[in-house]
Amino acid sequence: MNKKHKQHKQNTNQIIEDNIFITGKKTGFIRQPDGDIEIKEKDLNTALRNDIVKIAVGGHEKQKSAKVIEITKRAKTKFVGTIAKDKQGYYLIPDDPKFYPHLVVGVLNLKIEKNVKVLVEMSPWDNSRENPQGKIVKVLGQKGEHNVEMESILLEKGFEPGFPAVAEKEAELINKNAKIDFEKEIKKRKDFRNVTTFTIDPDDAKDFDDALSFRELPDGNFEVGIHIADVTHFVKINSAIDKEAVQRCTSVYLVDRTIPMLPEVLSNNLCSLNPNEDKIAFSAVLVLDKDAEVKERWFGKTVINSDKRFSYKEAQEILDKGEGKFYTELKRLDKLARKIRKRRIQKGAINFGSSEIKFKLDANGKPIEVFKKELLETNELIEDFMLLANKRVAGYIEHLKKEQGVKMPFVYRVHDDPDPDQIKELARYLKSIGYHLNIKNKKVSPRDLNNLLEDIAGQPEENLIATAMLKSMTKAVYSIKNIGHFGLAFKHYTHFTSPIRRYPDMMVHRLMKKYLKGEKVSAKALHKYRELALKSTQQEIAAVDAERASVKYKFVEFMSEKVGEKFDGVISGITKWGVYVQVENGADGMISLRSLKDDYYELDSKNYRLIGQKTRTKYTLGDKIKVRLVKTDIDRKTIDFELV
Repeated sequence: MNKKHKQHKQNTNQIIEDNIFITGKKTGFIRQPDGDIEIKEKDLNTALRNDIVKIAVGGHEKQKSAKVIEITKRAKTKFVGTIAKDKQGYYLIPDDPKFYPHLVVGVLNLKIEKNVKVLVEMSPWDNSRENPQGKIVKVLGQKGEHNVEMESILLEKGFEPGFPAVAEKEAELINKNAKIDFEKEIKKRKDFRNVTTFTIDPDDAKDFDDALSFRELPDGNFEVGIHIADVTHFVKINSAIDKEAVQRCTSVYLVDRTIPMLPEVLSNNLCSLNPNEDKIAFSAVLVLDKDAEVKERWFGKTVINSDKRFSYKEAQEILDKGEGKFYTELKRLDKLARKIRKRRIQKGAINFGSSEIKFKLDANGKPIEVFKKELLETNELIEDFMLLANKRVAGYIEHLKKEQGVKMPFVYRVHDDPDPDQIKELARYLKSIGYHLNIKNKKVSPRDLNNLLEDIAGQPEENLIATAMLKSMTKAVYSIKNIGHFGLAFKHYTHFTSPIRRYPDMMVHRLMKKYLKGEKVSAKALHKYRELALKSTQQEIAAVDAERASVKYKFVEFMSEKVGEKFDGVISGITKWGVYVQVENGADGMISLRSLKDDYYELDSKNYRLIGQKTRTKYTLGDKIKVRLVKTDIDRKTIDFELV
């Protein structure tokens, strides 16, 4: 949309174009390095969350005023919700609480029952004095049903569950011609089919985009091949599949399903490095000495045949028992990985670790059990070699740039230094619960963050502090400008190892293939890669939001059966309206300030605590408390506790 709103022309000292964020209070803001710029509801001028807008900024430094003067691009035009009726007709009650307009819906001849979810497409809207209009494009089904709610989350975040017929047809044709194509292609590739090779993935994985090969060399060094599915051999730029992959940019992982970036005939079959099948790959082959130092590197197109498909658990059991298929290779790789990891952490990489929440669902999708997925040594083994491959690919590009003295566009995974104000706030928070964070010149070193993580390991507040540290960090993004990766302490880093599920990896493969052949990238292509890097970041955020929304929904559903039960919890947030609590199973909820009737409590924001004015009772961030579940709201996705 390029509709200009001439009625808002004014004398300003600044025009800014950026994404706009909308709060639940119908207020917009634009994030800027020197502080957020607020846009009041009356000045939003039809702007919706995540739209790219131009704003005119006036006023002085302390009291800026801003108005949206142009919608450059709508983030989305389709919205999920239920249909309601008033005197004027039908309208949408949106799932997204930050969608503020009264969206009028023409129901036509459809019979919409109560509590039925729909997908509505909004017509072009450029007059804020009038309500937007929309039409139902899909009836999803009854609110509260598992599949309806999961599809609602996907559609609300902008992801389609299925693929266009033209993309599916193209994938089937590629698969049909695969044997003939393979016979031609195999002659052009380095053959690794006689080298011990295997994949290690989660139990429920269906696509395998990375495999490791291993062999000991006569000189005592080790050759480790990081073999990645050669997706871009099959998916050509501007093909129907590629265009759909550009729309998605990533696979999406909900509590019960994966929505792949590529049609399943490719993601689970043709591209996937399935065991005992000849497969074409794009590989980083590294020669390491006994100290895991890289002595030689080679990048190129290969053909492999995986000898075994391990789950993380199966590979871990072999390492723990000291025997089993490919024990020798697994043990060698594990020793090398440990040395790679130790060196990376010594150089400043932040070792946050992770604990993934998983649900056990019954046949109807109802959660009957929740648990944290265990992080095994074999998880770290694979991560270490994938990080190494990504780092070495990016480093190779930097080497070529220096060697040839020319600009070589590339797609990096970058992570900026933390914002000084965020770090100052983190240090203040840590001090309030008894921990010290070393800050010099308004900066913190990754090594000091790691030292803190070591100090809190195994403590009740470990997860709370790690979460606060993560929130204080800037977000890792995709960019054609390399600024390094703070969290990993790498000067050069990219994403090369997951092209089945991430579009940036496909871009990196295409660029690497060009540079290995000595080809150049045009200025037009450079502009395209810049746009795609930005979109990949946005879609990654949307996919993470969808995953979290599905987890949150299932937690509320799971806890709905436990109203009245008591739980041990930790205070995870303090606000003027209540206390946020995370209980032992991982569910997050709130104790309303109104429910604390034994005293009148005031917020001490500097020390992250509530203080009772009569009793001087204190509730502080990180305190362990016992709570009772009093209410859940599946529509608002909220859990309410009271203090025991």
